[in-house]
Amino acid sequence: MKRELAARLLSELAGMRALCVGDILLDFFVYGDIDRISREAPVPILSETRRVAMLGGAGNLARNIASLGGQPTIAGAIGDDPEGETVGALLKDCAGGGARPVVESARLTPTKIRYVANNQQMLCVDRDPAGSIGEETEDAVLAVIEAALAETDVLVLSDYGRGVITPRLSRAVIDKARAAGVPVCVDPRGSDYTRYDGARVIKPNAEELAVESGLPVNSDAEAEAALAALKARLPETDALLVTRGAAGMSLLGPDGAVAHHRSRPRSVFDVSGAGDTALAALALGVAARLDLAEAMALADLAAGAAVAKAGTATVSPEEVLQNAEDGSEAPDWRVISRETAASLSETWRRDGLRVGFTNGCFDILHPGHLSMLRHARSVCDRLVVGLNSDASVTRLKGEGRPVNDAASRALLLASLEMVDRVVVFEEDTPAELIRAVRPHVLVKGADYVADELPGAAFVRETGGEVVLAPLEEGRSTTGIVEKLRSAKT
Repeated sequence: MKRELAARLLSELAGMRALCVGDILLDFFVYGDIDRISREAPVPILSETRRVAMLGGAGNLARNIASLGGQPTIAGAIGDDPEGETVGALLKDCAGGGARPVVESARLTPTKIRYVANNQQMLCVDRDPAGSIGEETEDAVLAVIEAALAETDVLVLSDYGRGVITPRLSRAVIDKARAAGVPVCVDPRGSDYTRYDGARVIKPNAEELAVESGLPVNSDAEAEAALAALKARLPETDALLVTRGAAGMSLLGPDGAVAHHRSRPRSVFDVSGAGDTALAALALGVAARLDLAEAMALADLAAGAAVAKAGTATVSPEEVLQNAEDGSEAPDWRVISRETAASLSETWRRDGLRVGFTNGCFDILHPGHLSMLRHARSVCDRLVVGLNSDASVTRLKGEGRPVNDAASRALLLASLEMVDRVVVFEEDTPAELIRAVRPHVLVKGADYVADELPGAAFVRETGGEVVLAPLEEGRSTTGIVEKLRSAKT
């Protein structure tokens, strides 16, 4: 997928509300070094260097929803145990008030411990609850879901086979969601997918599809036959999507046609959680009413970014774009809306990146502009440029300005290597845009007074700073315009 298209699609995912329902796991990653063999048995000894706890299952799905710019709500069940307490804290970090797990006292919180040495997973230990959740817990989870449906754009069933997605709960959730007009995406587990019938999309992997359909899934033709066989048993389901590893993905759409998407060759570091990343992108695409074939391609792109990272990783829109094809398209994918800029800035901040902001009319780009932009980029990791709209420039500079329209000015700015994103704003000052982006640093030229800059007080109140960039003498757009006018006369 070309980067320009990926950027447009990702911008449509921002703010989509996803209700994640399913098995919430606690994932531990134990990292260490191996340099000796045990004297007690012919096994390697792992000298632990660090241990990381993170959400798995439906929790990892929610993490990926958030990292891609969506708004997750989480419904499921955890145990009344130390692992459940850890999961509860992690859920609050991920979804805040949207974390609504039901505690079942006699239940174990499902846990997965992976031991990793020299970037290689050595051993995985699972601790699973015995059986499914009780009927009382089912009712409590359903109550959470019913309360959340009114503020949901897509519902995602994440079935990891740990007993939360019971046949009764699955059937009730899909029926309630359909009645509320909320599409459902399913990551299935086990056999008999009729309990998921009525979903917008069901997404098995190739092995799961082979088991459920009773047919091989080793080629495009076999994938098509298996999808058709499964669809015949699911008359109320709109679409089926099978993930096929290096072979890509295949989609049986609502019209009965099959589309195949080829994955780009990529280095695979760790596949842990990549399915959750793909499901998150797919579900947000469904929420945004994207074409399903485009949502599939975006899901593959997101999964490709995830497998290049260690652990049950999440990916940001920026990382997805970096994984896209360069192509020869114009860089206008960097020109984004205020809402997208706010969401992207939050993602950058969460990833520990320093966000910078500057603004101006940039009517005729000249070396003074370039010097200021270079200085701005040198004091941050990501630079957002606010660009005055045409009407705003006319109000500030007078009739006859701007010389170049906003689309042209934005395209030129977006072409510069020091500029990460451009946002056109209609107001005379960027104060409201600065409030939306919440930069760590506000940069303007040294011809301004820092304390008088619009948005400066807000930046400082939120822990940021204001930086004045050195000026290049004799460089100004107004001077260039006047020189051109004089030359005409």
